[in-house]
Amino acid sequence: MEKSHSKRKKIIWIIISSLFIISLVAGVIIYQKIYSPFFNIKKTVYIYVDDNQNYNDLLSQLQDTAHIKDIELFKKLASFSKYPLNMKTGRYAIKPGMNVRELLRILENGIQTPVKLTFNNIRLKNDFAERIGKQLMLSSDSLLVSLNDSVVCEKFGFNNETILCMFIPNTYEVYWNIDVNHFLQKMKKEYDKFWNQDRLKAAQNIPLSPVQVSILASIVEEETASSKEYPIVAGLYINRLKQGMLLQADPTVKYAVGDFGIRRVLNIHLATDSPYNTYKNPGLPPGPIRIPSIKGIDAVLNYSQHNYIYMCAKEDFSGQHNFASTLAEHNRNADLYRAALNRKNIRY
Repeated sequence: MEKSHSKRKKIIWIIISSLFIISLVAGVIIYQKIYSPFFNIKKTVYIYVDDNQNYNDLLSQLQDTAHIKDIELFKKLASFSKYPLNMKTGRYAIKPGMNVRELLRILENGIQTPVKLTFNNIRLKNDFAERIGKQLMLSSDSLLVSLNDSVVCEKFGFNNETILCMFIPNTYEVYWNIDVNHFLQKMKKEYDKFWNQDRLKAAQNIPLSPVQVSILASIVEEETASSKEYPIVAGLYINRLKQGMLLQADPTVKYAVGDFGIRRVLNIHLATDSPYNTYKNPGLPPGPIRIPSIKGIDAVLNYSQHNYIYMCAKEDFSGQHNFASTLAEHNRNADLYRAALNRKNIRY
């Protein structure tokens, strides 16, 4: 009887010990799975959760982009923490060596990595909205609606024609899921920071308002392909403004016509009825004809002081210009350019 009892105790002890060892081994395995590197990647990749909050799409990104090692384990842990019911939009960085707990922590808490937003060489609102929409979660259509809304524009100190002056081309850190209103607030804050006391004083000395400086800078940048000429061209147009002359800037005519590809501005183009046609309307146009760069704006603020009031594209098609102080000198330059156009059979 004692032997039988002793044998049962031994069996029970063996079973308990075995279960303990199995549990310990299982615990070690699970611990290793949870806290060991969870992705087969060599560099940081990004996954996106948009406002549709599609959990299956997230799972696909984890597999296809982040190359997750155990999607089933992630699904179990995510389900346990009820993450699929509380997804937060954003752009999330998946780094080499990251484990599944770290992944869930950033997803559950919406810990994003900002986007480095950039934009330059943009002419129209449509182009700007499309460029931004490609980099952020917000839709280009919703941004365009705001840019065309007079109430929204006035809220930031602009109107429908001048609102593009608010956007200073640069690189900005913003969260991918920023909404349109906060994006515009961010850009206005950057605009105010850009227009510091030194720039405001330089503008007053011309004298032009910051918006007028941006409008003139947009014309300057469209006028010449050489940034070295920016201050010279700016000085020429400022001379014209001060003398009460029409700007007669060809780029404004191209903008009015809606065709920046025109190489030869003809009388039919000059006759275009538009407030942007500076051959017909005095002063600056009502808004910029592109979003000017910082270099272009600073070129206007630090324009070259000279006596030039005429300019004509060089006959070598370098994108640079011959400048003149008299009409006679300008006509000679214009004849050279027209002859070069005729030789190349450029009619429009």
